Amino acid sequence: MKLKNSSNRVAGVVVVAPNTNPSEGFSPHASCPNENSGVYTEEYSPSLAHCNATVWNPLGNNLSYEEFDFPIFSLKDDNDTQVMRQCYMDHNRPVNGSKPRYPLCAMQLFSHMSAVTDTATCMRRNSIAMSLNPEFVCDPLGDVNIWALSKPLNVTEKGHKPGESVIIAAARLDSRSFFFDIAPGAESTASGLVTLLAVAHALRNATQEAQLNTTIMYTFFHGETFDYIGSSRMVFDMERNQSIIDLDNVHSVLEVGQVGLHGDTKLWLHSDPVSRRNSSIDEEVVKLIKNLNSSAKSLNFSVEEPGSSQALPPSSFQRFLRARPIPGVVIENHQSTFTNRYYQSMYDNSDYLNVSYPPGLTPEEQLDFVTDAAKSLAKVATLVARALFVQAGGNGTRFNIEADELLVSRLLYSFLVMPNNSWFQQIITSSYSKQISNTTTNFYIGVNQQMSEPTILVQFMLANLTGSVVNTTQENCNNQKENEDDKETKHLYYYVWAQGAAPPNGTEREGFCVRSTCRTTKAVSPAFELEEYTSSNYSTWTESRWKSIKGRIFLVASHDLE
Repeated sequence: MKLKNSSNRVAGVVVVAPNTNPSEGFSPHASCPNENSGVYTEEYSPSLAHCNATVWNPLGNNLSYEEFDFPIFSLKDDNDTQVMRQCYMDHNRPVNGSKPRYPLCAMQLFSHMSAVTDTATCMRRNSIAMSLNPEFVCDPLGDVNIWALSKPLNVTEKGHKPGESVIIAAARLDSRSFFFDIAPGAESTASGLVTLLAVAHALRNATQEAQLNTTIMYTFFHGETFDYIGSSRMVFDMERNQSIIDLDNVHSVLEVGQVGLHGDTKLWLHSDPVSRRNSSIDEEVVKLIKNLNSSAKSLNFSVEEPGSSQALPPSSFQRFLRARPIPGVVIENHQSTFTNRYYQSMYDNSDYLNVSYPPGLTPEEQLDFVTDAAKSLAKVATLVARALFVQAGGNGTRFNIEADELLVSRLLYSFLVMPNNSWFQQIITSSYSKQISNTTTNFYIGVNQQMSEPTILVQFMLANLTGSVVNTTQENCNNQKENEDDKETKHLYYYVWAQGAAPPNGTEREGFCVRSTCRTTKAVSPAFELEEYTSSNYSTWTESRWKSIKGRIFLVASHDLE
């Protein structure tokens, strides 16, 4: 900020990312995340709007929302930065107080962005009506939401399902930082989605064996960082009978937020004080909290409610409440302000979540090493799974339900250390196997042109953790059927041919067909479908198109050549 405000001579900035997190904390996000897109407005509850009662992210300095007219690059502290330092030391460092002489070391950054002004302007310039040969200058942020059901429902029948009651178990799927390609989201995103994946796996057998009167919908919302893109789209589709269910089918919402415990054994159960003024809503919330309390006691956990007048923290559940009163609870590791000191920053990483391994382990050994973080998140998942089972109508057998610590370890490793590992390669299709990276997952949503890496990861993980293997051919599986005569099950299930494990002495994998209820639906803001580019109801975030991003270091022979 000092560079931005103090000089008009700054042509570019290179930030060298430190190898350790700053002890004082750092968050370039807003202090009141998604301030204008949640449920708390002047109409709904003026006293809770704009974080009047609770500033959720007090360390937020809003840096990610500042406009900079010069490029800012981030580099790891490695060989490239050493070359830069050496070039400066050899050519630019003053000696004995004298000015350095030419040739001087210089650096040029290339980062041309095409979009200007705002979303309304760039979308107008995208329009074919403006030109016979338009150049697209920006694209809406977007991807897909991912969900699976505890029992199959016909996906071709949209809208209300008579007699069907559904609990939405939710987690967010995205994060961000100041730099678009470094969004590790360990605490803000991974802790919640890993927990919910473990919940879905823990409940797979129990929900299939029990005759539950309520269906559980495990839902991963994308784009929540940018004014709730995914959840607002699902609610929009439900309101217009474009979803597998509508809002009348929604029994309640249980959302898993930031649940990294950092050695603690306490979680906080947040609910909406405004909707709970309705006695029927309050009654269901009390039941859900009672179920969570009961499950916590059996695990030596404690769960508590914050003050009865406190607002919900930033959460997908707010978008459902914005549509209508619905019972729900958001599980977090904080009572009021975030305990996450690196919210939506590059420092919200595996180190901060305490995902660490003993020295000397191979990647395969790290994959199967059960970390302390995995043990605590597995406990949280067990708590949530048992409570959901009872909430959905299950009986006392819930205490047999337990999340798998090894699975949680593998999930954390896959998201926060190395997605391209032997376990995940077994459950993915061959068409996506080359797209998985060898570095920490980037949870930034990106634009709606292809599925992001976290979307690919979660989709195949959820299918394998909730589905079952069926005996059919690869051709039938890819054609969404179990046998040659099957024409109906594709409306209930989705089939994926996983490439399977690689044999020790060969390259031919032994694939298998997974049948699950896992599906994807659009996570693009309704504003772009409605062409309301200045909407105050929906997210209007776009990303500029750009030319190639690169930099170069060279020597300048004289002042005239600068």
